[in-house]
Amino acid sequence: MANTYTQIHIHAIFVVKNRTSLIHKSWETDLYKYIFGIIQNNSHKAIAINGMPDHLHIFFGMRPIQSLSDLIKDIKGSSSKWINAQRFVKSKFSWQPGYAAFSYSKSHVSRVVQYIKHQKIHHQKQSFSEEYIGFLKGFEIDYDERYIFKSVLQ
Repeated sequence: MANTYTQIHIHAIFVVKNRTSLIHKSWETDLYKYIFGIIQNNSHKAIAINGMPDHLHIFFGMRPIQSLSDLIKDIKGSSSKWINAQRFVKSKFSWQPGYAAFSYSKSHVSRVVQYIKHQKIHHQKQSFSEEYIGFLKGFEIDYDERYIFKSVLQ
């Protein structure tokens, strides 16, 4: 877009369906590279990705050429198909519906990158549920606890 200048940094979090720990360290780096490719192919700037066996954190610079929901839908749909095509898991792999996304200013980029980079260390001290709800509260996002991780609670 000519004469359109933006600086939008998004930290997105989404989980494996039923919070099952299916992302194995033997192929997680390949998954991260694949997702980086999806982000770049959609003309956004991938900055950091890391996670745990049951969830991912992605940080990227977003261009205003696509909606956030369309990008996340592409990332989740394409990566699920890729994981299943590679036969990394015995059953069908899928991501849980929904996601969380938070925007950050340029001054916070290095801090968010470090946070994402150290996910495995961070989760030795705090559960994913505590982390996720902490983000929602910290960003003052209204939520209903009945629907957080709904498929896990059913």
